[in-house]
Amino acid sequence: MTQLIAHTSKPQTVSWFHFAGHLVEMFLAMMAGMMVGAFLLATAVGTSVSEARREHAVAWVIVMAFDMTVPMIALMLYRGHSRRSAGEMAAAMIIPALPIVACQLSHIVSGDVGRAYMPISMVAMIALIVYRRSEYRTAAASHA
Repeated sequence: MTQLIAHTSKPQTVSWFHFAGHLVEMFLAMMAGMMVGAFLLATAVGTSVSEARREHAVAWVIVMAFDMTVPMIALMLYRGHSRRSAGEMAAAMIIPALPIVACQLSHIVSGDVGRAYMPISMVAMIALIVYRRSEYRTAAASHA
């Protein structure tokens, strides 16, 4: 009986370890996408990255939403997540950009709205991961 208890506690620890590694991997995929997107946008408009974020706030938010979502979804599908799960994550990453862009275009807010998108999208992603934690933990562990 002691072996059974010891055996059942280990998979949970391994599962959490794989889940944490999975989150780090997803975060790195998003960061890589953000860096590429920031560089491409700044190059396209002929400014520095910080100037591009300030002067082209709407384009910045759209590019960041797209360039964070694409590598994240590709990695999720590669790691065995369902298409539904990947679609939900894409929605959690893109939907927060819509009201920010709408407020900027309607001149309700002005300035550097690009900074608002990142924390809002991170909260949406974390909320989805917590809501579907068993699926994310299972997908992370199954690929390991």
